[in-house]
Amino acid sequence: MKKLWLLWPFRHAGLKLLSLGLAVVLWMIVAGEETVERGLRVPLELVQFPAGLELQGEAPTVVDVRVRGASATLSRVGPGDIVAVLDLRTARPGRRLFQLTPEQVRAPFDVQVVQVSPASLAIEFENSQTARVPIQPAYEGTPAPGYVVGKMTVEPKTVDIVGPESSVKQASEAITEPVSVTGARESVTDTVTVGLLDPSLRLKSPRMATVSVEVLPGPRELKLRLPVRLRNTAANLLAQATPSSVDIVLRGSREGLSHVDPGDVTAFVDLAGLGPGDYPIDVRVDAPTDAGVSHIDPGSVQVRITSVKE
Repeated sequence: MKKLWLLWPFRHAGLKLLSLGLAVVLWMIVAGEETVERGLRVPLELVQFPAGLELQGEAPTVVDVRVRGASATLSRVGPGDIVAVLDLRTARPGRRLFQLTPEQVRAPFDVQVVQVSPASLAIEFENSQTARVPIQPAYEGTPAPGYVVGKMTVEPKTVDIVGPESSVKQASEAITEPVSVTGARESVTDTVTVGLLDPSLRLKSPRMATVSVEVLPGPRELKLRLPVRLRNTAANLLAQATPSSVDIVLRGSREGLSHVDPGDVTAFVDLAGLGPGDYPIDVRVDAPTDAGVSHIDPGSVQVRITSVKE
C-alpha cells in the first residue's frame, strides 16, 4: 500500500504534463493579447418606472460609453451586448437628475466599462391622466367629376387617451387614417386606425373606427349648347352629324363650376375605323375635372360618312 501511495502523484503523468502545457500556452496567448480602449454608443433602458407617472418630452435612448478589454474580445461585442440601465424607482413629478455610472452598464464579464457620457441625465416627469376625446374622421382624394363630399360620420364617436397631464389637457380630438374617395360616385365606408398627433399621448387601448364619407352629385348645374365635333375621320372621307349640336348639363360644386370655361368643354363623336355609310354614334364630352357631365341631349347623333370622290 505504501508503495502505491508513493506512486500516485506520478500516475497519468503524460496527461498532466499535456494539460499543464496547454494552460501555459493559453496564458501566454491571453497575456500577450493587446488591451485596448474603445468608445461605443449603447442603448439606454429605463427600468422600475413608477406607476402613475409619464415622461414629459423625449427621454434619451442611447448613451456613450468607453470600454476596455482585449482587442479580440471587443471586436466580438455586438449590438445589445452592452446596455446602460437607469433605475427610475425614485422618480416623482418634476424635473429630476439621475447619475449614470459604469456600474449601471451591463457588459460581458471580460469587458470593463471605464466611463459613461453623459454622467447625469435630466428627465422631467408628470402625473399621468386619462381623458375622453371625440374622434375626428378624415378623407383624402377627390370624387369623380360632378360629385362632392357631403357629411362624414364615425363610429365610435369618442376614445379614451392617456398621457402627461399637461398634454392631455390640451388634446381636443383623436384623428383617423384618411378614407380615400378618389374617383368615387357613391358614399364610401371603411374601417381605419385611430391615432393622435401628439407623440406624448396614446390611446388607452388600440382602437379601429368605421368612417362613412357621403359622396353626392354636385348641387349646381351648368347648361351649355355645343357643336358636335367629328374626330378621327379617315383620309378622303367627309362626315356630317345630325343634329350638328347638342345640349349638355354639367354638375358640380359652386366653386368648381365657377372655374369652368365653356371653351374647354367639347362634345364629339369618334369615327376611327369607320368607312362610308350611315351610323348612329353616341356623343361624348370632354370636360374639366371640376365638373361632371350629368346629361347629354340627344345622347347620340346620326353620322353620314361619304367618299370625297362622290
